[in-house]
Amino acid sequence: MEEQVIENAVQETVQETVDKVNFNMGQLKAYFNGHIPDLIEFGMKVVLSVIAFYAGTKLIKWFLKITKRSMEKAGVDKGVAQFICSFGKFLLYLILIFNIATYFGVKESSVAALLGTAGVTIGLALQGGLENLAGGVMLLLFKPFQVGDYIIQDQSGGTEGTVYKIEMFYTTLTTVDNKHVIIPNGRLSNSTIINVTAQALRKLEIKVGISYDSDIKKAKKLLYHILQEDPGTKSDKEMQVFVDELGDSAVVLGLRVWVPTEKYWNIKWRLNEKIKIAFDANGIGIPYPQMDVHVVEKRTEE
Repeated sequence: MEEQVIENAVQETVQETVDKVNFNMGQLKAYFNGHIPDLIEFGMKVVLSVIAFYAGTKLIKWFLKITKRSMEKAGVDKGVAQFICSFGKFLLYLILIFNIATYFGVKESSVAALLGTAGVTIGLALQGGLENLAGGVMLLLFKPFQVGDYIIQDQSGGTEGTVYKIEMFYTTLTTVDNKHVIIPNGRLSNSTIINVTAQALRKLEIKVGISYDSDIKKAKKLLYHILQEDPGTKSDKEMQVFVDELGDSAVVLGLRVWVPTEKYWNIKWRLNEKIKIAFDANGIGIPYPQMDVHVVEKRTEE
């Protein structure tokens, strides 16, 4: 008897569960049947938005490419062209996303309010980014350097290299060993910048020590002759050969000469080699630091 009661209770429970499942499935089916057009419309919007974003991306890249070529043909500074393209890319993508959002039914006022709020929030959170943007604008306005210039940034602890590109927030330098150094524009605009290649000519200075036993006048004549004979030095500009210092172990001679900026290092290395060869051939000694030690023998009394 008890087994029959338990069996009936189980059957009733199972039946109630099945009825509830059927009811819920019926409701779900009715919901989908009633919203299928809306779901299809939403899916179509998603597909069209993806297509629009892909096509818009291609169009933006094409437009920026044409704009860059046009500015190059017009003789616009390369750094200015890079900055405009970088800023234009940001602006065009913003417009593209705005249009896609309005296509989904979002009101323009809502999008504008959202962008305004997001702009304020991002501005407060990323003050350094805004500083870099302002720094980029300052660099383009005052032009302390251009793309292709060799600069030294913050000589005490900064970096140096050839300016590769100037963008909205960062400037990229290429070092002599072909490394890319990316510097925030805000930091770059607020630091000391030495533009090594700003002028067509640079003054080259070399110092060399000769022994006190060597003939100073002969050494100076040799140096002056080397400067005049070298094809890279500017013989029409002032050339100086002088005694710079009477050092502890050498008489330091110095020379100064104007050279083309792009050939500065090659000429310096070549002159150093010529000076060593000429001094060796003419008996002019180049001493190295040395110390004389005198040993004094102390006698002990017996």
